[in-house]
Amino acid sequence: MSRIGKKTVALPKGVTVTLNGQTVSVKGPKGESSWTVADEIEVTQGEEGLTLAPRMDTPRARAMWGLSRTLVDNMVVGVTEGFEKTLELVGVGYRAALKGQALSLQLGFSHEVDIAPPAGITFVVPKQTEIKIQGSDKQVVGEIAAVIRKLRPPEPYKGKGVRYSGEKVRRKEGKKK
Repeated sequence: MSRIGKKTVALPKGVTVTLNGQTVSVKGPKGESSWTVADEIEVTQGEEGLTLAPRMDTPRARAMWGLSRTLVDNMVVGVTEGFEKTLELVGVGYRAALKGQALSLQLGFSHEVDIAPPAGITFVVPKQTEIKIQGSDKQVVGEIAAVIRKLRPPEPYKGKGVRYSGEKVRRKEGKKK
């Protein structure tokens, strides 16, 4: 039995869920999202919220049970609260700015790097060395954060680069005399 799959997905006020076959559509104050659940999983809507259960007892059905429940729960959280990732820029001359909706980064290259936000994603730059990525889809928020971090990952000798907020960079000792 899946511990995660057994839990019901609570539906807060202001959230409407539409079940159309295996497709679950969630609409809330921060947008809407839909996802097609695997055929091995049965989705039912009750008074408490959504309940997911496997149709048969196979290894794939058990694996998809917890995954499906988590993805549906992430859709509900995304349309109500949204998701946010924070990146920090560490290094002399490393800074970020907004050009309209796009994010402009100076990361020590000979040119600026401009990143256009995908649909549903907004960039916020509270300080020149801090970037907040906000959106209703957890996967897209994490993916765009990873793309930005990959431009200049933190290096182990001085710690310069783009890192997640709170990320510990393992430092190495330099050359010995």
